[in-house]
Formats: sequence, C-alpha cells, structure tokens
Amino acid sequence: MTPRALAERAKETGRRLGFDVVAIGPADPPEHGAQFEAWLDAGYAGAMGYLERGREKRLDPRRVLPGARSLVACALNYYQGPDQGSDGRLSAVGPTHVARYAWGRDYHAVMEPRLHELLADIVAEARGTTGRVYVDTGPILERDLAARAGLGWVGKNTMLLHPALGSYFFIGVILTTAELEPDTPLPDRCGTCTRCLEACPTDAFLGPYVLDARRCISYLTIEQRGPIPLELRGDVGTLAFGCDICQDVCPWNRRAPITAEAAFAARDLPALTELVALSEEGYQEQLRESPLRRARRDGLARNAAVALGNRGDPGAVTALARGLAHANLMVRAHVAWALGRLDDPGAKATLEAARASESDPGMRAEIDAALAGVVEGRGARGN
Repeated sequence: MTPRALAERAKETGRRLGFDVVAIGPADPPEHGAQFEAWLDAGYAGAMGYLERGREKRLDPRRVLPGARSLVACALNYYQGPDQGSDGRLSAVGPTHVARYAWGRDYHAVMEPRLHELLADIVAEARGTTGRVYVDTGPILERDLAARAGLGWVGKNTMLLHPALGSYFFIGVILTTAELEPDTPLPDRCGTCTRCLEACPTDAFLGPYVLDARRCISYLTIEQRGPIPLELRGDVGTLAFGCDICQDVCPWNRRAPITAEAAFAARDLPALTELVALSEEGYQEQLRESPLRRARRDGLARNAAVALGNRGDPGAVTALARGLAHANLMVRAHVAWALGRLDDPGAKATLEAARASESDPGMRAEIDAALAGVVEGRGARGN
C-alpha cells in the first residue's frame, strides 16, 4: 500500500477499534527535546527518576525502535460527563477525591490490546515492518510526538488539547518502521487565556507550558513516595489521587463529549474514611484493575489523611484514629497532622492518647505539633 493508503487504513481501523481520533506523524526526534532536557536539569521532575534514566531514548524514537519511520497517535476519550444534582447545579458523576481518569478501569488494560491489534493490521499490510506500542510506559515523549502528529496542541497547562475532545483523553502511540503519510500539526489555540495557570492551588506552573511537578497535586498524591511537604498539604485540598483543576477550568472542556467507553464509567471506590485505614486485603479486592494502585496502599492512606484533615469534618475522627494504628510511620504522621486540623475535642483526645503510648521520638514530635495546632485553635482553618 502507498503511505497515504496505509495512513487512511490505520485511521479507519483505529476508529473501528474505538479510538476517537487517530493522527500520524514522523518518528523524528521530538521538537521540544531541548526544553525537556532543561526541565530535567532544573529538577522539575522531582523523584521521577525514570525520566532521567530514559533521557537519551526520549530524545530520539529511533533509539527505541531502530528504523522507525512513523508514529501513530491515538486518543481515547474518558470524560464521563456532568450530573445534574438535586439543587440544580452540575456536579461530578464520580468520586470527587479521585481524578476523573481513575474513576473506571485502568486505561492501560483498555488501550494496549487495541493498539496491538492496530499495529498487527499495519504490519500485515506493510510486510517486513515492525513496531512497538506504548501507553505512557515507554521511553518516548508521547505528548510531544502526538502533538506533531496533529492529535492536538500542548496547552499552557502542559496537557494535550484537541478542539473537539478538549483534554479529557488518554494517549496511546505506535512506533513503526512502516511509512505512513503524516498529518499536519494543529496550531496552538490557547490564545491569551491563563485560567489553568491561575486556578492551580499549589502554584505548580512557573509560567505557560512549564510545570514544576514537585508542586503538582497529581505528582504529590501519586508519584511522591515520601511525606507530602508540610507547606503544600493544606493546598492539596480534599484530593486523594490526582487532580483535574487545570482541566476543569479550561474553556476547551466546556463541550467535551461524553465517552462511549463503558470501561471508564465511575465505579464504586473507597471513600476517604476507608482509604485511610484500608487493609491489604481491601486494597487488593476493592482496587483490582484500578489506576489508584499506582499510589500504593501507603500512599493512598497518606493522601486520604491529608484530604480528611483539609475537609475539617469532625466525623472523620474515628477513621483517623484507626489510621493512627497504621504500620507505616509516614502514614501515622500524616494522620496526626490531619487530626490537628480538626476543631474537635475527640481529635485532641485521640492525639493525647496516641502521644501517651507512642515510643518513636519522631512520631511523638509529629503528635506534639498536631496537638499544638488544636490548642491554638487553628483546626481546619490553618496550614
């Protein structure tokens, strides 16, 4: 087949497999490789060491797949739509403490088989070629390459934006040695809008198109393995896994279409009060095939404690008290912090009881700090 015919067939097959948009670009080095290196060198990747380890490959797709000529970028919409509440206001249809993309089944399990099927079709038509499939798991700059293919433009919040889909979509790519006719990149249509930058509660954006991951709520609640920095905990709000704030305020998402993919429908996920003391058995059972597993059980408990402290609901004391018995010292420290945010006698009594029985000096210091917050009346109103 000619490169044009092969490209058209790939798009048709991709749409038949359920992808919303399929775009094709060259497998050349990414256009913004220098910016990526500067971002890494500045330390903005935080603890995501895998980005540094794969630096050289990310700067040239042909180091990932020798002889690569084309990249097929596929978008799969996951927007579940708004729900009309009893008060007439629009509210999220899923758990508000979890980012939308994680409401349903793990997207890797949904996308990868389809991408492999699409690759198999390409290879069958272009004999002697090969390829590789990636869904944010390989050493390539998928977003940059997908933007050059015309799957969207990179917005000021560093998300890929498509004029019809907005930004609520997953990206999957195929690197192949087959030659497919490339599409034309889309122009940047963010204009003078800066709503995403202004809405970020942790000031994670250093400017348009530059994100300091170390301050991003998604990074803090998913990639960060140690303690959440004290100065950022209050700004994390009631989020326990990921964040959609910069997407929620984006004008391009006002008319985002609702996904037809049933796998991304909101499932029953543990509430914050469950997550803070979730057992290993509960973790394995309730979060089977869920993206939440990326944060691990200890990370979810830590995040839930922070969210409960920020919510300021005295009704969370019982759940947080269970969290004080967590095997992980870091989790217990975050639970103590959360209890110190609650203006409630029960929270103070729980902390005092824990202080009396605690043998670890560091944990005692955490409890003392939390108790000081209660005594000073900061409760849920201060950091």
